[in-house]
Amino acid sequence: MLACSPEAAPPPDAQEAPEFVVLVHGLGRTEHSMAVLAQRLRWAGYEVAVVGYESLSASVSEHVASVRAEVESCCLEARRVHFVGHSLGGIVVRSYLAASPPDSLGRVVLLSPPNQGSELAERLREIPLASDALGPSGRALGTGMEDLPAMLPPPAFEVGVIMGNRSLNPVGSVVIEGPDDGIVAVERAKLGNVPMIVLPRSHTFIMNSRHAADAVVRFLRTGSFKDGEGKDGAAEGG
Repeated sequence: MLACSPEAAPPPDAQEAPEFVVLVHGLGRTEHSMAVLAQRLRWAGYEVAVVGYESLSASVSEHVASVRAEVESCCLEARRVHFVGHSLGGIVVRSYLAASPPDSLGRVVLLSPPNQGSELAERLREIPLASDALGPSGRALGTGMEDLPAMLPPPAFEVGVIMGNRSLNPVGSVVIEGPDDGIVAVERAKLGNVPMIVLPRSHTFIMNSRHAADAVVRFLRTGSFKDGEGKDGAAEGG
């Protein structure tokens, strides 16, 4: 289910071809929402490309085409191409990699992803005005077997999940069962045995967290959220 490379990747080396990180934002956001994380990744030595796409009006297949175009534009000569997707962006990244992963694919981190859908999205699509606001991609993020998250294949690449458990959305937290980040339940972010950590952050702003950025860099470099080398199983941390 999870294809792990035999060795942990070293930090990017300026003497070699660059390592790129492609960032994909979430529903109703723009590429500007990933600016803080992008800068922290640059400080860590990575080249960064941020995909902008019409998350509220276009289909997921169109979002995937936007990611593909960005990768073909920026990263064909890269030593490795990593991906970080926030919320819907994580589902878009998974959809893209299921169809046409780049030959130089590195590691993937999903921030607050609805890997098993979102009860809130499911509830909102039953309300006409809210359903219109979600757009075709948001309406596809329900929890049913016919919804997009359930239809995606298990990842055939190294991937880790960073989830939050602090809500700025009391209405969403009433709808969602168990701990949540205001939009997605912690349980629904899980993806089989994929490594996962949980931080005291909200869905909306988790990408701005220094602790989340540190965890992203650690995973991209080592394939683990823990200090030192080696792979860890699904876990929750602070």
